[in-house]
Amino acid sequence: MNRFTLFSDFYCPFCYALHERLHELQLIDSCAWQGVQHAPHLPRPMKPWAGSLSAELRHEVSVVRRLAPDLPVQLPTGKPNTGPAIEFAAELLALDRRAGMTLVRTIYRAFWLEGRDISEAQVLTELAGYPTAQESSEKGQAGAREWAAAWEATGQADVPLIVASSGNLLAGCVPTEEIVKFFADH
Repeated sequence: MNRFTLFSDFYCPFCYALHERLHELQLIDSCAWQGVQHAPHLPRPMKPWAGSLSAELRHEVSVVRRLAPDLPVQLPTGKPNTGPAIEFAAELLALDRRAGMTLVRTIYRAFWLEGRDISEAQVLTELAGYPTAQESSEKGQAGAREWAAAWEATGQADVPLIVASSGNLLAGCVPTEEIVKFFADH
């Protein structure tokens, strides 16, 4: 059983950075990753951003680069609707945690290193290495709904968010020292 729940969204550069840090610190196995769709209004397929939206995305990536200068990250052209990827991850995690966690990391990297549109079933199929349904399964949808309800129950509106089994929270992409202390204290 995992002592921590990690609420995260693939479209968020801060979530990607925290996820990679947890891998580097060998703490990811203590976490139950639960994807939540922070921006369900984003389009499918992903559309290139312009104007203020593009400036916002550039700013977010520049902040992540300052917070985690060793983290490889590329500026994508926009942000995808992550519902399909989250539902697919929920389905696979329910069947095989190890394979599911591998897929989660693969999806993050496909978007943040390659700019791939992870809202597309064809991309998810390629990333998984086997065919996925054009629409997610009832199991994936139910898992994603459960995760969203659990995230909403925390009273927090942002991601990333780590919740310890004690109920204590660690919000945002914080320095490595804070992550290590949080895990050690709980």
